[in-house]
Amino acid sequence: MIEWWNSLDMANKVLWAVTLSASLVFVIQAVMTFLGAADHGNLDVDTDVDAGGMGDMADGSVDVGADVDASGADHPGTGMNLLTFRNFINFLIGFGWSAILLQDSIPGVGLRMVVSIVVGVLLVALVMLLFKWLMNMQESGNINVFKSAVDCQGTVYLTIPAERAGEGKVQITINDAVREYAAVTDGPELKTGTRIRVVEVVSPNTLLVEEINSVII
Repeated sequence: MIEWWNSLDMANKVLWAVTLSASLVFVIQAVMTFLGAADHGNLDVDTDVDAGGMGDMADGSVDVGADVDASGADHPGTGMNLLTFRNFINFLIGFGWSAILLQDSIPGVGLRMVVSIVVGVLLVALVMLLFKWLMNMQESGNINVFKSAVDCQGTVYLTIPAERAGEGKVQITINDAVREYAAVTDGPELKTGTRIRVVEVVSPNTLLVEEINSVII
């Protein structure tokens, strides 16, 4: 093993290191996801690391019907956020293993990189669609958001712009399960980590929320 490693040039060492590291993280995420699913009897996978902060990678999570943050899938109705830690890992796996396995088949570095990037993007898209399908199946069978979401409390984990200028994301607890929805607010910007309450269900996929501590006396 040591002789094989020493025989690699620097570019291949980096490629192998990144690919193996991403694969290890993927396995850990998968184990946490299915352990959580077994504990809670449903598959509520939430994860998101705001792409603007690699320092928040510790929050990239598998959240399976509970508040374990290490997965990174997107729930139905959340806009299928592309910039998540799980998607980053999935891309690295698709890219890395393609680049390694195609070294003999495609000797040209440029073409091999292009093909590897395409494979990485396709893997990300496939996983996103798979999780969206799973979440849609669960959502349609278990919860009527219009009846269940109002007055539920939760936390912002992707910042919500002020005055309905755009959507963020929240995690709220409904029927003892943590679920993720797109969210807007009529008030000031709500930053990640802010405690919120659901005021109204705008659509099956979007909630109107307010900060819990923002009650004016």
